[in-house]
Amino acid sequence: MTDSVLPRPRTSIILVAAGSGTRLAAGGPKAFVGIDEHSILHHALSGVLAGPLAQIVVVVPADRIGDARTEVDALAGARRDLIRIVAGGSTRQQSVSAGLAAVWPDVEFVLVHDAARALTPPDVFARVVAALEDGRDAVLPVLPVVDTLKRVDGQDVVEAVDRSVLASAQTPQGFRRAVLLAALAEATEDHTDDAAAVQAAGHPVTTVAGDERSFKITTPADLDRARSLLGHARAEGAEEAAALPRVGIGTDVHAFGGEGTLWLAGVEWPGEQALHGHSDGDAVAHAIVDAVLAAAGLGDIGEHFGIDQPQYAGAHAAAFLARTRHLVESAGFRIGNVSVQVQARRPRFATRRAEAERVLTAALGAPVSVSATTTDGLGFTGTGEGVAAFAVALVHPV
Repeated sequence: MTDSVLPRPRTSIILVAAGSGTRLAAGGPKAFVGIDEHSILHHALSGVLAGPLAQIVVVVPADRIGDARTEVDALAGARRDLIRIVAGGSTRQQSVSAGLAAVWPDVEFVLVHDAARALTPPDVFARVVAALEDGRDAVLPVLPVVDTLKRVDGQDVVEAVDRSVLASAQTPQGFRRAVLLAALAEATEDHTDDAAAVQAAGHPVTTVAGDERSFKITTPADLDRARSLLGHARAEGAEEAAALPRVGIGTDVHAFGGEGTLWLAGVEWPGEQALHGHSDGDAVAHAIVDAVLAAAGLGDIGEHFGIDQPQYAGAHAAAFLARTRHLVESAGFRIGNVSVQVQARRPRFATRRAEAERVLTAALGAPVSVSATTTDGLGFTGTGEGVAAFAVALVHPV
């Protein structure tokens, strides 16, 4: 299905997912950290897609565009042609501007939403859009402040603060496109949110009701809260199933005929003909990647290391396995172990099996065992035309 079938939206939603996630301390960009079996970005995109029909611009770090495409392809369905993915900047305001540059020229309303507010219900998006359609220039979802607030000086309380005139700001924040473009162009400082930039430019900002579920995942405690909410939404049986270890299988085949020296099972084989492939053609490493990704439900090697990602051209096993480990751990899993069998007439593995296992284990961060067979001269592997590898991986939910 294409744009010609779906109605042309008047609204665009910029999903900002380019943050580093420093305070979350998860070792990578926040949006790609797992809440359950899915990432923060996956849940945020699900909420956006469940809301009003809109063009969607996903803003991510430049080196995570491929991962974002994987999430989009898994979720978008008929709306795939309504979604663009762009690289963000070093600040939130720069990332929003990058998203705005990708918005269709005929879009009238723009919503800016933080992917870190991954559990925001579709109703919030609908309320913001309705207020814009009712003639508002800028719309901000808010929650009332329920805690007693005090103004302090160091450790001393100065006075109580009237919480009745205060509100907690959330996203998505909605704007007439022209209003937001002009406000960001005029901004002389980096505002903490887009509504502040619009208000500084002299435009009124209207509020609508936010939602308790639209909290921002910033710290490990926030992530625990999100996981708890999603856990309560599952049936008891599904929760038990999710806690069980998961198994994946992977296979890979490469023909001899590449340039340079053979790399197989993470080690170099001087004097042996190289395998042909986008990277080094290491069928053993690639089978391991497929098995581990399959066990964690994260697709396959083509989705994360495809030919559209030139940084993996000529890459060896260590780069593939370290990246796979990061993806799996970010999705909330720990790799248990991997067993891989090589089917090849050459090279002979007997004298280097232990070395290969050490290299693969160190790169993956989990035990890898390797076995080999010649297939008694049968098939393309038996005649020496190429190499095949078959792997089985076990992962555990964390």
